[in-house]
Amino acid sequence: MNMNVSDAIRLKRAIRNFKDTPLSEDTIHAIINAGRRAQSSKNTQPWHFIAITDKAMLKALSECGEWAGHLAGAALGVAILHPDPSEKFQTMFDAGQAAAYMQLAAWELGVGSGLASIYQADKARQVLGFPQDLHLRIAISFGYPADA
Repeated sequence: MNMNVSDAIRLKRAIRNFKDTPLSEDTIHAIINAGRRAQSSKNTQPWHFIAITDKAMLKALSECGEWAGHLAGAALGVAILHPDPSEKFQTMFDAGQAAAYMQLAAWELGVGSGLASIYQADKARQVLGFPQDLHLRIAISFGYPADA
């Protein structure tokens, strides 16, 4: 797929049903690198990403949010960890920037994505094993769209 940024923004849609096709390592790296390169307040880049391809782990994470079920069928899930948002509001905005960059980069590669709100933070921490000083509110499912 070859598109410019305007086309990617105009044509991108949320995808929650995926083909059972894995993503290549190059595709995964391109998606993660887009998030890593996102702009952030004062260039602090306060995020940490956990890339998940293990189906059992994706299934367990999908049970951490009322509307996160699509993670279970994804080829890739990315958990966006950040410092406590009550301390600095911009950390949530910065995490959103990283999410948007990853989603647009994925779409350009023909990979769909959907946002998953994580409401059971303690359960998610048990599933992923991240430190207490980081927080998870959003994860993204990625995969090739099941529907044309």
